[in-house]
Amino acid sequence: MPSTSPAPSRKVAALIVAAGRGTRAGGDIPKQYQVIAGKPVLAHTVERFRAHPGVHSLLVVIGAEDDALAASALPEDVARTPGGASRDASVRAGLDALPPDITHVLIHDGARPLVPDAVIDRVLTALETHPGAAPALAVTDALWRGEDGRVLAPTPRDGLFRAQTPQGFDLAAIRAAHAAHPGGAADDVEVALSAGLDVAIVEGHEDNIKVTLPGCFARAERMLAKGMPMDVRLGNGYDVHRFGPGDHVVLCGVEVAHPRGLQGHSDADVGMHAITDALYGALAEGDIGQHFPPSDPQWKGAASEIFLRHAVGRVAERGYRIANVDCTLVCERPKIGPHAEAMREALAAIMGLDAERISVKATTSERLGFTGREEGIAAIATAALVTA
Repeated sequence: MPSTSPAPSRKVAALIVAAGRGTRAGGDIPKQYQVIAGKPVLAHTVERFRAHPGVHSLLVVIGAEDDALAASALPEDVARTPGGASRDASVRAGLDALPPDITHVLIHDGARPLVPDAVIDRVLTALETHPGAAPALAVTDALWRGEDGRVLAPTPRDGLFRAQTPQGFDLAAIRAAHAAHPGGAADDVEVALSAGLDVAIVEGHEDNIKVTLPGCFARAERMLAKGMPMDVRLGNGYDVHRFGPGDHVVLCGVEVAHPRGLQGHSDADVGMHAITDALYGALAEGDIGQHFPPSDPQWKGAASEIFLRHAVGRVAERGYRIANVDCTLVCERPKIGPHAEAMREALAAIMGLDAERISVKATTSERLGFTGREEGIAAIATAALVTA
């Protein structure tokens, strides 16, 4: 169904309310700035309205202390204004800051990142004949009244609805309603009704969830993934270290006895270095040397798992997960086969993966080249990433 465009006489603004703290959702920052599917919740919400042809203008109401968070979460051209100490105050601040040519407003929760276009369409259509309109879903489950963990009595569900946003209004009417309201309303429909405005109910959508509790993030991520094309990235890594004095080598996190050690600025784990570079390569983020310069003395002798953990962290931050990793060690000696399973387990523990997603194998170079002359060990790795 094509999106509904507003009548020529109307100019519609989307007012995204994102000034709350959302403490029930947990986390160190407000829920609207926590990341799902590679982006902050608020960024997903804003994209829904920026892409809709019926919306002419967009304004985000943020917490007074959240300017830095908002700046990192939103494109530079998205207008922002500080909110107040309550939702009512934040909405009033947003209404007052809208451009003068706006005639209608869609007030939407910043923590509802999955509102479908069809819901926005239905609200806009209803505003052609009503001063207010809001999406809702009829309550279909049985309802009870309870106390102290016990059911007291059933409650009729006839005529009950679960409210959603965006809630749309004639701008002048909702401004006047908010100005006259004493505060403390659950939503803007309550404010509108107190002023005698007629508010139409339009069909909401089950996908239009509000991120409220910790479990909502995983649910929203799964729902977003359904509508997103799978993004697959491949990266490869190659590393070499020469032999030097020593009595062991460290390969893929496992110490293996050997008459000589491997030389390098860090612990010279050639296999782990190749895997790390494969992950950086899949993200198009360079290599180990760019993230941990060998000229920096703090990395001299460092454990290679530091580098690998950083690369794995970057994969998650970019909204991907590691599908599998394949590493081939090229050497005449030491023999890798007896240690391959231990290497897989060591890598799995560092990367947070099942060992079945990690392959470690070895080959010789048939006595050819520097590996054939046993001057050093080489490693080749491939990593596949998919959208989380």
